[in-house]
Amino acid sequence: MNMLEVNGLRVSYGGIQAVRGISFHVSEGEMVALIGANGAGKSSTLRALARLLEPAGGNVRYRGKELLQVPPHCLVTEGIALVPEGRGVFPRMTTLENLYMGAYARNDKTAVARDLEHVLGLFPRLKERAQQVAGTLSGGEQQMLAIGRALMSKPRLLLLDEPSMGLAPIMVQKIFEVIRTVASEGMTILLIEQNAKLALEVSQRGYVMESGEITVTDESSRLLADPKVRAAYLGE
Repeated sequence: MNMLEVNGLRVSYGGIQAVRGISFHVSEGEMVALIGANGAGKSSTLRALARLLEPAGGNVRYRGKELLQVPPHCLVTEGIALVPEGRGVFPRMTTLENLYMGAYARNDKTAVARDLEHVLGLFPRLKERAQQVAGTLSGGEQQMLAIGRALMSKPRLLLLDEPSMGLAPIMVQKIFEVIRTVASEGMTILLIEQNAKLALEVSQRGYVMESGEITVTDESSRLLADPKVRAAYLGE
């Protein structure tokens, strides 16, 4: 069953088309990677899905429902969580307060407490920094916090926008270990990532995006072995 179906999605900035009528899908329980160079339209696609941009055309169905008719503030209660590029934590709130903000739409206090323990188990560093103001955390810790906050909403669909951007290699490794764990627990994930090799290694399928269009799609293992993809995106 497809959890997310995108058909003919177009995104424009003034007269410039950033996304040119792309179509793709994400099945329930699947992790799909959308890869491509800077300016390919990856983040614009994700921002349109998260209702942060108004598409110029196309339609998006989420669990059979037309997503573009859902007000942006209702996406969390529909089961969609976005981890934006640049993290976007609440800098003057503590780590713990940020995590609780992820659960603001939930009333199941016992389950929220259980999920908090789960998130802190995934990210032990956040447990150590629980009372620290988020704005003083390192970039990697803030990325952990942004992902943890999204998980606290108990999403069905997790949208990840460039989770490795600007992070040291060891922190990238830790972040992607958690992404693998969350995926193995059954989370449906759409991953936007400039590090194509890393994205394809953790996902089941991939779409290659160039100049606002999807040019190649296949199983991630096949894309990793594709000479054209390796030459263009894997530095070979």
